[in-house]
Amino acid sequence: MQSGMPRLDVRLPRPDLAPWRAGNAGLPGVWRFAAAEPGPHLVLCSLVHGNEIAGALVLARWLRDGIRPRRGTLTLVFANLAAFDRFDPQDPTASRFVDEDMNRVWAPELLAGARRSAELDRARALVPVIEGADVLLDLHSMLWPSDPLMIAGPGAGSRALGSAIGSPGLVVSDEGHAAGLRMIDHARFSAGGRALLVEGGPHWQPETVAQLEDTAARLLRHLGMAEEGAGLPPAPPLPPGRLARVTRTVTAQSARFVFLRGYRGGEVIARRNTVIALDGEAEVRTPHDECLLVMPSPRTMRGHTAVRLARFEG
Repeated sequence: MQSGMPRLDVRLPRPDLAPWRAGNAGLPGVWRFAAAEPGPHLVLCSLVHGNEIAGALVLARWLRDGIRPRRGTLTLVFANLAAFDRFDPQDPTASRFVDEDMNRVWAPELLAGARRSAELDRARALVPVIEGADVLLDLHSMLWPSDPLMIAGPGAGSRALGSAIGSPGLVVSDEGHAAGLRMIDHARFSAGGRALLVEGGPHWQPETVAQLEDTAARLLRHLGMAEEGAGLPPAPPLPPGRLARVTRTVTAQSARFVFLRGYRGGEVIARRNTVIALDGEAEVRTPHDECLLVMPSPRTMRGHTAVRLARFEG
């Protein structure tokens, strides 16, 4: 049956965001730089979850090093500062959010509604930033063992962009989570914008910082926005990323959801109809051959996503 919690070794320093907290765009933690030459508006977002500090380390370094766009506009966002302020390396999972998951509150009716929470209030403040983005890259990391991957927002343009970057080498498109809409699901990205969420690797590990920076730097170069010699990491050519489409999102229907063994994200189950989990008395089976497991979560609460099952395209 499924394993317990992974080791929670924090091998990264806590980002020093004091110099960057005020922002320069009228919102705390939001920095915007516009080049003289017109071009796309790229938004790089970190700390949607307050304990996922790898992306914040990338953006803080870019700010320290004075990374600027050659053309267009570059906006850097430290999203959930209130949750980040609670980050404690001795209890690193406790600061994911203050009141609720900030990556489940982007439905129009929630953003326009009267309900209040720390995350909803901050999301409402960030809506103009998201609505102004031509391209969004949302920087994340993972608790459970999984290979790095990108998740594409709505539309073929997002999938094509993720594949063109090629790092990570897997791009997954899905229909989101039953628990709520993510930032990449915002209506802006069904109306011409392109959005990617990169899961760079395990929380709090140096290799995850390197992966997130590589993805962000390659995106900047792909959009023609990178200044030569700007201090970005080298980016040798890569083959296009492989595309996969989620065919089933498995949401736990009971409090007794359990995987039959410790599956790793990125693992491929060869045969259709293989039982991979039990949800109470119900069996969860792979719907097709060569079934890709996308970020299985061994500790899944009722009503939350346990795993997404995907089929490779092409």
